[in-house]
Amino acid sequence: MSGVQIAILVAACVCAVALAALFCWYSNSKLGVTKYDIESPKLTIPFRIVHLSDLHAKRFGKRNCRLVRAVQKLKPDIIAFTGDIIHLYRKPGEEAALEFVEQLVKIAPFYYVSGNHEMRYKNYREFSKKLSDAGAIVLENEYVMTHGVALVGLGCAHLKNNKIFDITPDFDTYKILLAHEPQFLRRYARAGYDLVLSGHAHGGQWRFLFTDQGVYAPGQGLLPELTSGEHILGDTHMIISRGLGNSEFPLRINNRPEIVVIDLKSPQ
Repeated sequence: MSGVQIAILVAACVCAVALAALFCWYSNSKLGVTKYDIESPKLTIPFRIVHLSDLHAKRFGKRNCRLVRAVQKLKPDIIAFTGDIIHLYRKPGEEAALEFVEQLVKIAPFYYVSGNHEMRYKNYREFSKKLSDAGAIVLENEYVMTHGVALVGLGCAHLKNNKIFDITPDFDTYKILLAHEPQFLRRYARAGYDLVLSGHAHGGQWRFLFTDQGVYAPGQGLLPELTSGEHILGDTHMIISRGLGNSEFPLRINNRPEIVVIDLKSPQ
């Protein structure tokens, strides 16, 4: 092999490595925004939700400045976070989570429900209080009224039992459920929710090119169905966030961190 051929081969390898590194950075750090419009005659006040999930103590710039700016530009009326704001198995990352909350509560009311990482965190009770002190509205098996709707938070420890039927409001109003894991859609629909916001599946973590198919999700296994996007069962709409950070898998492939925006309004 001549010197020129070797140089070409080395240059091609360098370019391939650079492109792979750029693709990995893009898949793991370039924030994407997905928007949905939902109409219902039960809605009396139009409003916008920014839905975030699965931060796993990740930072997008110093003090999460890129993520905070992106949310601020969207001008939400409320922010809903559906679990795993910390990361249990590497380090909990309380500092990153709390500084994130402290900034977002200046933009809009921040509603939070626990994920499986918080559920297994031995200091979660103390951490939950810290979240409240930082300004988050922690919903653990309870609901609040906001913008004419009932916003319900189902704690992650109760996803597999019948707690959801105990805490669901029985009056006729638009009901939104924050619940970390999406695979219980049938149970959420039986409870009578109009809209469910979930995360947990990380978009399948690695996604095939040119498709919406993810490779794996906890609780669903290989080639899971419920990893992102909008899913409808009867009168229940579920929107799944692909999340922001990483869990046991150290990186995403073809699966950008996602900010979800939902505009709710009554039909014209």
